[in-house]
Amino acid sequence: MWLRTTVYLFFLTTIVTYAQTPGGTINPTVPVQSGQPVSPSGGENPVKGNAKISGCAIDSTMTKAVEFANVALYETTSGKLVNGAVADEKGRFLLTRIAPGSYRLLISFLGYNAKSVDNIVLTKGQAKDIGVVRLTASTRTLNEVTVAGKKALVEDKVDRLVYNADSDLAAKGGDATDILKKVPMLSVDLLGNVTLQGSSSVRVLINNKPSSILAGNLADALRQIPADLIKTVEVITSPSAKYDSEGSGGIINIITKKNTLQGLHLDVDSGLGNRNATLGLNGSFRKGKLGLNLNGNGRLVYNPSASDLNQTTYLASGATPVRTNQHIDAFDKGVFAQYALGLDYDLAKNQSLTAGVRLGIRNLNQDQHQSTTILSNEPMALPSKRDVYSQNLSNSIDVNVDYLHTYAGTGDGSKKEFSLSTQYSQNKLTNNFDANQLDTLGLIKTRQRNLNDATNKEFILQADYQVLVSERFQLEFGGKNTLRQVTSLYQYLLASPTSTFATDDSRPSGSLTYDQNIAAAYVSTTFTTRSKLAIMTGLRYEYTSIQARTGGSQTGGSRTGGSSTGGQGSISIPDYGRLLPSINLSKKIGEGTTVKLAYTRRIRRPFIDDLNPNFNTVNPLNIRIGNPYLKPETVDRIEAGYSTQVKKTYLNFTLYTRLNTDDIQSISQRSDTLVGAVVTRVTNLGKEYNYGSNLFATVNITPRWSVNGNIDVMYRFIQGLTLDINGLSTLISNQGFRWGGRMDTQLQLDKGWAVQANIGYRGKDINLQGYRIGFAQYSLGARKDFSNKRGSLGIAAENFLTRGMGFTSVLNSAQFDQDFRQYIYNASVRATFSYKLGSLNGAKVKKNKSLGDEN
Repeated sequence: MWLRTTVYLFFLTTIVTYAQTPGGTINPTVPVQSGQPVSPSGGENPVKGNAKISGCAIDSTMTKAVEFANVALYETTSGKLVNGAVADEKGRFLLTRIAPGSYRLLISFLGYNAKSVDNIVLTKGQAKDIGVVRLTASTRTLNEVTVAGKKALVEDKVDRLVYNADSDLAAKGGDATDILKKVPMLSVDLLGNVTLQGSSSVRVLINNKPSSILAGNLADALRQIPADLIKTVEVITSPSAKYDSEGSGGIINIITKKNTLQGLHLDVDSGLGNRNATLGLNGSFRKGKLGLNLNGNGRLVYNPSASDLNQTTYLASGATPVRTNQHIDAFDKGVFAQYALGLDYDLAKNQSLTAGVRLGIRNLNQDQHQSTTILSNEPMALPSKRDVYSQNLSNSIDVNVDYLHTYAGTGDGSKKEFSLSTQYSQNKLTNNFDANQLDTLGLIKTRQRNLNDATNKEFILQADYQVLVSERFQLEFGGKNTLRQVTSLYQYLLASPTSTFATDDSRPSGSLTYDQNIAAAYVSTTFTTRSKLAIMTGLRYEYTSIQARTGGSQTGGSRTGGSSTGGQGSISIPDYGRLLPSINLSKKIGEGTTVKLAYTRRIRRPFIDDLNPNFNTVNPLNIRIGNPYLKPETVDRIEAGYSTQVKKTYLNFTLYTRLNTDDIQSISQRSDTLVGAVVTRVTNLGKEYNYGSNLFATVNITPRWSVNGNIDVMYRFIQGLTLDINGLSTLISNQGFRWGGRMDTQLQLDKGWAVQANIGYRGKDINLQGYRIGFAQYSLGARKDFSNKRGSLGIAAENFLTRGMGFTSVLNSAQFDQDFRQYIYNASVRATFSYKLGSLNGAKVKKNKSLGDEN
């Protein structure tokens, strides 16, 4: 059914898309600096020959490509326009079929001063590489009004969508989630959980690399990354075969700021508000072949929250239900820090070495005051009170060393490239809590402690080789091996008000060791036809072997000064291999319209939180436990896209469908040992269908004022096994629509002022056993740049019209009904400050720039 429905939808989409697209072949045009296209003189065909000119357009101050720059070739003597081209997304351009003679090359793009390369003399059949051409940003003064070229907030590239966080004023002083909630196709709930086109199974990279910072709870990890450190966010829904298959929903690549200016340089960013405070330093030194980058960022967060739980559990047919009411008041306090040291060194003209060390610290503490009433046949009972102090700690390190060797071609730029990458990562996670059970007078009756230490270690070795076989065909292949080890130690202790802690024999204790070895190989090809059809195909094979074992109950353990008993038990998890094909088609129609069609197969392996068998009872009515027996989830995804530029408006429309098998989801059931409690486990549910669409538009009303809008709609069908009232497995399903949208506007004012406003809504979201209601978020920001362009002052406010927000989750099954409402007091106002110190001498241009910019 999924396949038939999908084929029908995309066949219909293709017919409609091409019916609305003007036909015919459009002759290449060469836009001049004003942005208005012109054709070769008199409409004649360019001068024919067999010589070539190639090069690369680079931003002079940022050492980045000027994507889609305009390239025009003029005869020196007559000044006649004879040839032209548009650079690709990496700034590279190639002009072919040129007759012998003397020429002048003009390279231009909106927001840059045109650059002329004179006295280019070509002989018959010559292939001339003019190398790197640096364009400088243009600024014109008209009656005391400064107009400068500025980067768009959102850019659409061949295989990804890019959100430029530098242009986001309201996120300054926040964290990564404040950025991600404004990125098209992404959605972030009030707890910081991220979904990509409705899927929570996303692979998050930092600078094209995995990071141990992101191991464990992703929402908490993203709070470690300050918004001021983020340069861009790339959303990749149909990754090529070069990327790991993990992240069935797609990839989010967070690119951090890196300075490439010569000399010593230091950026200072800070913020202070009613919910957080930040301080960040980003320094660099570059001289000759050596470049160093060092940054350190710290954040303090302080935020109250609350929740109400109304729950009914059904013990058996005909038995009296148990009703439970609970109210929690809580306060979160956290310290987040991140430090990174990067080095790059040019070993030779065509060889470079890069290395980096990244440290991450998370220290999040929460105080909870729980008041619970459990009712059955007896009259209203007095509520029981429980105070809980929980710790969510993380210390992570990533170390990487990468080598790149490019091989010069015969005139068309770099023809071959070999890269070797290594990375070691380690993340130590601690999730402990202390709970005091109180009597009616508020005095301690008993004390409980849960100790849970987990470690995630990973070593990666990867080799890649690229070759530009011809002007239209590129071949890439490589291999990768990932060694991963996850360990978890967990234990419950019990004490009276005055005694020391001792092992609680009524609670499960033990350990988990989970070793995973992933061997992968891939091949990828890119072919561009003369009719501007780009075909990217890939095939990746991954073989995963797993060795897992559990430890027996602990009767003291080293952490309490005693000894531990219990043997090791092996978990039988079969090895598995997966063949993962991908194909991306992109057809350029004219100069402003592109049609795309893509198919990918990806998998999701369980995260450390999914595997952790610790019986977490921070809230004894809502208990969570992991599952080390999880299988990988497999996802088949088809996507069709249409994008066009109509005058000052850019439109991007996407249709997608996704089939998940062995879906990794949470399932809840009543507890057989704790009356009135519900236990949530992670399991392979069954299957899930998703059909969705996304529409993004940006309108440049004036050169100073832009508006961006995003609307997404998704239909979800999910099916899996749960337990009936007698504890027997039964097949259930749920389905429904979810929609959401956001609007963002930016306005550049005189004298360095800029303002930005954002509003977004996320609709009702369903899962197998229930749903969660929708919610809205909004923000407003303003910034004043200093006259010397080295610094700025700003103010940002979020959800400031109310104290906070509440949203409700509803779960229903044969065993229980649950209504859980959370209150997030996220109204915030903060002031921000940034300043640049040091040299502002031009950037160093690396001659051995890679053929690709993927991981």
